[in-house]
Amino acid sequence: ITIGERQLMNKMPEYPLQEVLKIKERRVDEAERVVKQREEELENEKDKLLKCEQRRDKVKQHYHDKIDQLRLTLDKETTSEKIQQMRAYIDVVQEKLVVEEQKVVEQKEQVKVAKQNLENAKEELRQRRQEVDKIEMHKKEWMKDMRKELELKEALELDEVGIVMHITKKNM
Repeated sequence: ITIGERQLMNKMPEYPLQEVLKIKERRVDEAERVVKQREEELENEKDKLLKCEQRRDKVKQHYHDKIDQLRLTLDKETTSEKIQQMRAYIDVVQEKLVVEEQKVVEQKEQVKVAKQNLENAKEELRQRRQEVDKIEMHKKEWMKDMRKELELKEALELDEVGIVMHITKKNM
């Protein structure tokens, strides 16, 4: 920045939308925080889903193990009472498996909601940044126009000073 440019900057009025720009920039900062928060929420929901799937898989494996055990028991000679007990237990495990499956489905829905919330937050951030960019572009144009006006005023003032000096020398 040259001395002349610095003097021009000192004479330049404040950008009329500066406060609006500051507000828009704060909104961008807030939108960035919301996006970060939504990303964390999505990760938490994914972690919960993973745990739900692990519990379901554990119950599913237990269910298959009990079915295999029943088949082995049926191959041997055994009492019908023991077979009934085993079937009743398998029914209980199967009910637990259905419950765990439902938890997985519900958690998948929570992950889907969290993803949508994140997408909404990112879109909001994009729009906020776009608003700031528009105002900043306007500010650059405004600054260019103001600089031209100030340079023109300064040139006119120098012309006037030159004319006054010329008239003064002439009259002497």
